[in-house]
Amino acid sequence: MSRHFPAKTLISITFNDGTTGEHTGQRLNVLYDEALATFRLGNNMDAKGFNRNDQRIHRRNAVEHVLVEAGMAP
Repeated sequence: MSRHFPAKTLISITFNDGTTGEHTGQRLNVLYDEALATFRLGNNMDAKGFNRNDQRIHRRNAVEHVLVEAGMAP
């Protein structure tokens, strides 16, 4: 997931066990932002995604997968 969804868009997710869930774009955007913040914190990056202590600058610091579970609050 590399972008935010429109807040009122209804998104249907089908899980591996066959169950489905519907969530708003706003809910998935919040989950995406939390996953991105956790990723950056775990990799010692600042809020913009740069590691200020490293000699190299990371241009790509994206979260490809966001944790969702069957039965989570919409």
